[in-house]
Amino acid sequence: MDEIWAIVLAAGASTRMKTQKLLLPFNGKTIIETVIQNVALSVKTNIMVVLGSHRYEISRLIGQMPVKYCVNTDFINGMLSSVICGFRALPEYATAALIFLGDQPQISGTVAKKVIEAWRESKKGIIIPTFNGRRGHPSLIATKYIAEIEKLDHERGLRSLFIRFEEDIYIV
Repeated sequence: MDEIWAIVLAAGASTRMKTQKLLLPFNGKTIIETVIQNVALSVKTNIMVVLGSHRYEISRLIGQMPVKYCVNTDFINGMLSSVICGFRALPEYATAALIFLGDQPQISGTVAKKVIEAWRESKKGIIIPTFNGRRGHPSLIATKYIAEIEKLDHERGLRSLFIRFEEDIYIV
């Protein structure tokens, strides 16, 4: 049986915005609450939220939601550090993770479902959704890549994983 998790990246400092955007209102909730709710309702899988900047405010806000979380104390080094933190926090039996950005509340659950279906049907280790020819989120990455992810250059992020293992990618 596949054990797919969702990793929600919510560690960024939102420095360009000068306020924590995950805490901003969106459709009667905050952005991060909306993202988690969308994931929980559509994917029906375990959710790991990666916290970093503003972790106390965010963890208080999501404390009653059906999630687990880990803290990325290295969040200042960018998104890849949060991806690594999320993968390290998954249980041993996890087989893959969908990577969601905490600041994208309008990602449809339909997209995540299609990505999961493509993973099960294609037997590929990396599934990437596209829209109008552009790659997007949520990507699904098999946990067999954890050691490779941990060695990636933080400047290039997951792109370098996708280049290195291009033959194991399926585009949706």
